[in-house]
Amino acid sequence: MRFTRRTLVGLAMMAGAALPTAAFAQAQSLKIMAPAAPGGGWDQTARSVGQALTEAGLAKSVQVTNVPGAGGTIGIAQFVNSAKGDPTQLMASGYVMVGAIITNKAPVTLDQVTPIARLTGEWQAIAVPADSPIKTMQELAAQIKADPAKVSWAGGSAGGPDHILAALITKEVGADPSKTNYIAFSGGGESLGAILGGKVTAGINSLGELTSQVKAGKLRLLAVSSPNRLPDIDAPTLKESGISIELSNWRMIVAPPGITAEDKTRLTKMFEDLVKSDPWKTVLKTRGWDDIFLAGPALEEFVKTEQTRTAAVLKDVGLVK
Repeated sequence: MRFTRRTLVGLAMMAGAALPTAAFAQAQSLKIMAPAAPGGGWDQTARSVGQALTEAGLAKSVQVTNVPGAGGTIGIAQFVNSAKGDPTQLMASGYVMVGAIITNKAPVTLDQVTPIARLTGEWQAIAVPADSPIKTMQELAAQIKADPAKVSWAGGSAGGPDHILAALITKEVGADPSKTNYIAFSGGGESLGAILGGKVTAGINSLGELTSQVKAGKLRLLAVSSPNRLPDIDAPTLKESGISIELSNWRMIVAPPGITAEDKTRLTKMFEDLVKSDPWKTVLKTRGWDDIFLAGPALEEFVKTEQTRTAAVLKDVGLVK
């Protein structure tokens, strides 16, 4: 039986359309942009995802590129403009970018990308020096309510997760969030030094950054921002302390705008398979990341909610109008 060239092309296209997700992924050479310098959270996420995808046989190869600057807003602009419609190009993103887009008044936002999978998160923790007279989160909350300006906080960059959590706590306990006395530091080490040195009332950082000093007896954890108590962590949640707040420095993978519904489905399935794989479970254990996988419409709704909540609190503290 002889086939014309047109018939062969048509059959090849039909085969590609029917290609199972795993086979489709295995044939792909993917690119993942980390919209930050090497070594940071997004870079670690992109490289860990790439390594796990290839080890799990879900992608043929993964190339990671770095586009640093302005809290990821330079990277997302480049990604949206250059990768439109290309399902082989992905980008790491997350909560830090939500605040950066708002404070920088970036022209390109997360509304213009295609969320695929929220993968990991780091819970925030509130800590004081071990010799602080403040023993509980309730005691700190009482001081904030009495006069928020007298309670100084140390944390990361202005408008980042630490700052947002301090403002949310201030508002939740009934004080004016615009009076949040937040001191921003350029890195976790500088922030930690301020807390240990007693230069501030309390500090906020990712739980992982504080754990070693807590174990050494130099810091006391007052609360963590997780929804439930964490194993091996001797500290209540904010909710247990009467402060109804949950916040994670979450990270996700997005695709560019303009991809087809079929490509979106294939990519979603690829990451569903990834989070079940042994290579990814090893990544989570090695990095100490929490698995907070979310995909589909639930993820899209989550991103919208986080944008709304973050915009409101940044307005409350006067960082945006």
